[in-house]
Amino acid sequence: MHAAILVFPGSNCDRDLKVAFERAGARVSMVWHKDTALPGGVDIVGVPGGFSYGDYLRCGAIAANSPICRAVVAHAERGGYVLGICNGFQILTETGLLPGALLRNAGLKYVCKPVDLRVTTADSAFTRGYAPGSTITVPIAHHDGNYFADGATLDRLEAEDRVAFTYVRNPNGSARDIAGVLSENRRVLGMMPHPERMAEPAQGGTDGAAMFAGLVRDLADA
Repeated sequence: MHAAILVFPGSNCDRDLKVAFERAGARVSMVWHKDTALPGGVDIVGVPGGFSYGDYLRCGAIAANSPICRAVVAHAERGGYVLGICNGFQILTETGLLPGALLRNAGLKYVCKPVDLRVTTADSAFTRGYAPGSTITVPIAHHDGNYFADGATLDRLEAEDRVAFTYVRNPNGSARDIAGVLSENRRVLGMMPHPERMAEPAQGGTDGAAMFAGLVRDLADA
């Protein structure tokens, strides 16, 4: 399984994501934001956390218009897989690959701590390694993680089983406690928590490892 990890000016979780995929058995290519195409044979694109372009204008807005993101959108439209974490989730909403927006945290403060997540659905390659309804612990680190969408969109996400994770104790004011959402074809996931920071024992836990192991298994068999 071949994963491509994007690198923007201000990315700070790109290497963490690379290591998590490699530990799960994936081959990984790092892709610079000014590149205009993804490497051949890529199964999944990882859009990492950080502060792309210094979070100027609006979190993820400039990155969403970078040359490489045009290739990511085309990859997703062809049915390719995409995983956006933290700033990556913000970028995916800015590209339109996922609905909604990430606003300032309700407390207007940067929040960095482990949080408990409920696995809302196991019906995706990203979440199949977890039991539905189970609770996992994954870190967050964001200032603009407050997920917002209008009521009709939220109703549709829930009705279509596209809420991947919810917060057990909401740390940022996200609508309906949403921590991660899936695209209509279930091949694009955006989430604010960082599973790549909880993927090996040295990080204090391994609850994130099942996501990467499941992706490598599912996509290698596809």
